Amino acid sequence: MSVLTSSLLAGLNREHVWLEHGFGTRDALLNQDAMASLKQIHSNVSLAADRPGSAGEGDALVTRDAGLAVSVRTADCYPILLADPETHAVAAIHAGWRGTAAGVVRSTLARMQNEFGTDPQNVYAAIGPGIGHCCYGVGVEVARQFGMDRAGTLDLAVENRNQLIAAGLNPERIERVGGCTFCNPVQFFSWRRDHDPAGRMISFIRATAAR
Repeated sequence: MSVLTSSLLAGLNREHVWLEHGFGTRDALLNQDAMASLKQIHSNVSLAADRPGSAGEGDALVTRDAGLAVSVRTADCYPILLADPETHAVAAIHAGWRGTAAGVVRSTLARMQNEFGTDPQNVYAAIGPGIGHCCYGVGVEVARQFGMDRAGTLDLAVENRNQLIAAGLNPERIERVGGCTFCNPVQFFSWRRDHDPAGRMISFIRATAAR
């Protein structure tokens, strides 16, 4: 499949269709021309979007505007999509090690709460493909950001899942989609594997109907 989807997020359309989303792969024919996007800077900065195009510098976008897709680009970092079925607020997050260490998912949920009244207990989350624990060796300086006392392997998907739970999400409302980007060159781009020639994969989420 060229675009991966979350069964958890898709299930929110059971009563009526209001949500579209996707995690792009290297073969996905997606572009961000009609989507809200970011100049990604590996931070915990989240911004509200109300139109297509660049919303500025940051690593997460939130919106409640029906029809507007928010999007991020990744190639080892994790794309994380959030949806609140109560308010129809959605978010797209770019979570590398720096953003994860800085709590980008927590800042995004706080932005959704401040902008739209989102209660984290109502939110569903899908964590897309990224570099896995199997392949992500880090030095001692990065390891210490995550409570490790020596160099080793880091599981960014688990770190972000734990932060989502700590912020109030029900663990049963969090799904991991896709595998390790480094392990699967046929399906995914990987910066760590391919370096500068690596492409980027687009992930997006859109509320198609207002609450």
